[in-house]
Order: sequence, then C-alpha cells, then structure tokens
Amino acid sequence: MQNSDFPSVTIASSDPWEDFVTVFRKGTQPLPHGWAELFGPLRNGTVDDLVIVGQLGQSLDGRIATETGHSKYINGAAGLEHLHRLRALVDAVVVGVGTAVADNPQLTVRRVAGPHPVRVVVDPQGRLGADARLFADNGVRRVVVTAHGSRYAPPRGVEVITLPAVDGHIAPPAILAALADRGLRRILVEGGANTVSRFLVAGCLDRLHVTVAPIILGGGGPGLILPPLERADDAQRMPMRVYRAEDDVLFDCDLSAQRVALGTAKRST
Repeated sequence: MQNSDFPSVTIASSDPWEDFVTVFRKGTQPLPHGWAELFGPLRNGTVDDLVIVGQLGQSLDGRIATETGHSKYINGAAGLEHLHRLRALVDAVVVGVGTAVADNPQLTVRRVAGPHPVRVVVDPQGRLGADARLFADNGVRRVVVTAHGSRYAPPRGVEVITLPAVDGHIAPPAILAALADRGLRRILVEGGANTVSRFLVAGCLDRLHVTVAPIILGGGGPGLILPPLERADDAQRMPMRVYRAEDDVLFDCDLSAQRVALGTAKRST
C-alpha cells in the first residue's frame, strides 16, 4: 500500500485537468505529471484491450445509503469531483436498473471538464421508464442492456442490446463483450452495490475506486455484497494506493491479478 495526497485542482478554463483529459484520450503522448499516478492505470489494459473500473462512495461503516435509501450526498465535493473525472475519461458508464430507478442519475460530466460518456443501463426485465434522466437526448449514445424476451420498447434513439439471462441476471462478461463490440473499451461500472459486486465477483474489474466519507450511518445499504468467507485469512489482499480527497479518503485497488480475459489478450514481447 502507498499513500498519496489527492491532487488538488481549481475548476476553471485554464484548469490543467482539461489538458490531461485531452492527452489521456489521444493515447499517443506520455501523460503529464500530477494526475498520471491515479488515472494512468485506466489508460490501457494490462490483461487485454479493455479497462474496467468499479466505483463506490460509502461511509466509514461501509454504507452507500441510509435505511430509507437516501444517499445524496455521502461523499464531499472532492469525492464527487473524482467520480466525474472518472466519467470524463471512460468510453461508457454502466449502472444497474435498481440505481437508475432509485437515484435517477444523469451520468453526465458536470463538476469537471471533459466529454460525456456513453450511458448504459443494465435492465434485464425492461423496468426503466422512458422519462429516466439517463435517457435524455443530449447528443450522447444511450444503451439499454436487456434480456432476451423482455420485449423492452426503448425511447427514440436509445440502442438496445439483448443478451441471455440466468435467474434474471445477465453475466458481466457478456455485457462487456457486447459493449466492446460496439467500440466501448474503457468502462466505468458506477453502481449500484449489486452491479459493482457482480462485476467484482465475476473477475471483470481491473481497478476498484472506493471513496470513503468520514461519517457513520449505522445501517442501510452495504457498498459491496459478496459471497462470505469462512476465514479472514482467506481474503485476497490486493495492491492499492490511498489518496486524500479533502475530507474523504480514496482507495485505488488494483484487481488486475484476478481479472479474467475478456477482449483481445495482451501479447508478451
């Protein structure tokens, strides 16, 4: 584990973050110093040609919402800006239908400079209404991943991907393969807890960013929902770096050692 100060930045037209986004996305030049340590691992895959990062914001006691479902906002301004920086760097942001229904997120880049990602909702049963904010037509692609036979009728202009489902769930590798086939290779899995957990259990995350706020909720929805272990020493430890984000703390966890191959495998030279 390594500790670092979270890079500070003033959001303005001369913000070096905007320059970083441009260089990051071009992919041909070395990344400028400052943001490179934190976001450089998201530029290119180490297992294959995909990069998948999961993101969670939670309390000290591991909750992402209160028992009533309220979650705005657990993290402070710097933690929320980090989420928007992730959105600005990826090709697509993925949420599950539960989060889309409960939070009605926009999934756009607003708190920092950068382009909006493609918005993807995993909705096996076709539950999400046409008035959901992530379906807003602002010139960015919108995608619904649904199950075969769901008979989902999307709003005008929304792409539909139909995939097999087992017990009401679509396998994360199948979702990522379908997105990769459509040119989406840098993916942010933003939520909710069930969706991020399913991608983690399936070995489909290269990194996991967990931003922890200095609050205790005492109950409510957990950040991760994983199969239990019998022994604590059976838990796999992972390389990680820790950053300060004003009052929040960001854990950047490297999961590449357990990531399954999904795209075109890297070749050793």
